[in-house]
Amino acid sequence: MNTKDSAITPINKLTLQKEQDRAEWSHKVEILCEALPYMRKFAGETFVIKFGGSAMGGENNLRNFAKNVALLKLVGINPIIVHGGGPQIGQMLNKLNIKSHFVDGLRVTDADTVEVVEMVLAGSINKMIVKEINQAGGKAIGICGKDGNLIRAKKVSKTKKDPDSNIEKILNLGFVGEPYHVDPEVLAVFEDSDIIPVIAPIGIGDNGETFNINADTAAGAIAGALQAAKLIILSDVDGVMLPNGELVSHLNTATVKQMIDDGVITGGMIPKVETCLNALERNVGHAHILNGAVDNILLMEIFTESGAGTMIA
Repeated sequence: MNTKDSAITPINKLTLQKEQDRAEWSHKVEILCEALPYMRKFAGETFVIKFGGSAMGGENNLRNFAKNVALLKLVGINPIIVHGGGPQIGQMLNKLNIKSHFVDGLRVTDADTVEVVEMVLAGSINKMIVKEINQAGGKAIGICGKDGNLIRAKKVSKTKKDPDSNIEKILNLGFVGEPYHVDPEVLAVFEDSDIIPVIAPIGIGDNGETFNINADTAAGAIAGALQAAKLIILSDVDGVMLPNGELVSHLNTATVKQMIDDGVITGGMIPKVETCLNALERNVGHAHILNGAVDNILLMEIFTESGAGTMIA
């Protein structure tokens, strides 16, 4: 055996390591150069970001999201976070032996349930996200839609057709609400500050009722009221998919409507894209649907040419 050929001297190892380090840093510099035009473009703009309960995943996922949000604020973007918490609400209801069920994706919310919903959303989840953003170097404050009458809501009105009689019945979903007014002045207070608002989707009714609002719907309403540059929905899906499993990276509103009519967009994706369409009709610049379980997904979508999810313009 020729030891001269097989052996790597310490000097060679050091040289090889330096070359690898240089290549890695060169790649990082290229990424920064690609991101710079987008940082300039979006400086001073408002992004409304919905962080779904199912997208929170484990502790590492939440921590990564918090770092991304803190970085957005640092480069001059105004992120507004609206969070969900469906899985966490379900866990708490089970602990308290309170039964709940869903109709068309909305949790039927009676008086007992709405207390738990508010406790979980405006309490534990909201403060957990605030804590992580603060630890990542941001300055977050947690509020809910009841604070300052930020989100005025009314009871959701839904009907369902009986397949036998063909008669439409009015469904009582309890304290499930939909926003009818978002006060932009409440959030304008944060725009010129270094504060990142984190909003729980709880609304208040005209008679002081507490309403549980779908987080996608709340985020869309807030984005529309602010005419935000972007509405970003982080969920547990990669975006709009074709039947062959291919991700669609760019869509316009007409194509989205056609894909719904053709049955390409189905199930739980329909309310997400409808929220995006409603926001775009209210002069939101772009809407995005991303998989929040992917590390640094926010930065990849915002600061790269190719993006990482579905953008609707």
